[in-house]
Amino acid sequence: MLLWLTGVLSEYFTALTVFQYLTLRGIFGILTALLISLFIGPVMIRKLSQYQIGQSVRNDGPQTHLSKAGTPTMGGALILVAIAVSTLLWADLTNRYIWITLLVTLGFGAIGWIDDYRKVVERNPRGLPARWKYFWQSVVGATAAFALFYTSSLPQETALLVPFFKEISLTLGPVMFIVLSYFVIVGSSNAVNLTDGLDGLAIMPTVMVAGALGLFAYLSGHAQFASYLLIPNLPGTGELIVFCGALVGAGLGFLWFNTYPAQVFMGDVGALALGAALGVVAVIVRQEIVLFIMGGIFVMETVSVILQVASFRLTGRRIFRMAPLHHHFELKGWPEPRVIVRFWVITVVLVLVGLASLKLR
Repeated sequence: MLLWLTGVLSEYFTALTVFQYLTLRGIFGILTALLISLFIGPVMIRKLSQYQIGQSVRNDGPQTHLSKAGTPTMGGALILVAIAVSTLLWADLTNRYIWITLLVTLGFGAIGWIDDYRKVVERNPRGLPARWKYFWQSVVGATAAFALFYTSSLPQETALLVPFFKEISLTLGPVMFIVLSYFVIVGSSNAVNLTDGLDGLAIMPTVMVAGALGLFAYLSGHAQFASYLLIPNLPGTGELIVFCGALVGAGLGFLWFNTYPAQVFMGDVGALALGAALGVVAVIVRQEIVLFIMGGIFVMETVSVILQVASFRLTGRRIFRMAPLHHHFELKGWPEPRVIVRFWVITVVLVLVGLASLKLR
């Protein structure tokens, strides 16, 4: 919106042409989303508390979590508002990638909102039944995958890039591309949701991975940088730096209130949406494998649940004291802040490894 407006006004005020620069709009995307989060956050927390929209806590979980019962939840709605407003203000709204990414994020956010609403407002412990949650996730994820494939115009837009190898990329046909994209989007959404179990544990890794994906998007969309780094040039993807910047700003603003001890939780409305956002951006910039590396914490948490369930059903024994993995370390005696910060440190390392794939080829 502001890109168009400043473009029109720059004919009369040449200083406004500075707003046409993508990097500057990315920075303003971060700052706008951050300010929205910081200013609206306290109001949102008061309203959630007023309407008694509080978190319920499992009795069989770590005993330290019992004190968190009643903490306002569904705060992820704040993140989505900040992302949407900032993106609509600063991004090029003629760019198809912006709309696909934004609609996927809001679509998964709507699914999470219904689930949270049933749990905390209607007091239905089941929330949205798992089969319906997965059904609607599949609808949104598959629709995005179809849209990305059938609006593509260049071979590199649908090829699977193998990191750390400069000449290895796998050509994907329609079936393989759609299936892979679907699983990346839906899988990433649920992985972030599983990780969202401690104060600030999920949001900071999400912010770091989003920032790195924004850099990938910018470099892939720039012909000269892409040629120098031997990565596919994907025209138009650079605009996603505005969306990723908005996610970073909104996430940092939310972390201000979500840091230990949390004043608000994001709920499924935030976790499902943010995970899907990471997944769809990774698909667009053809960095699905790099997302797997940088989001290693999300992968570890998901695998721990899968292994725990499989082991218990097959042998009647548990591998971990409790799944997801962060609860295992809590039950071993680690204080919650220690678990959180160490998982953040691991994410920093993994994101740096992912970024290293840009040059180590």
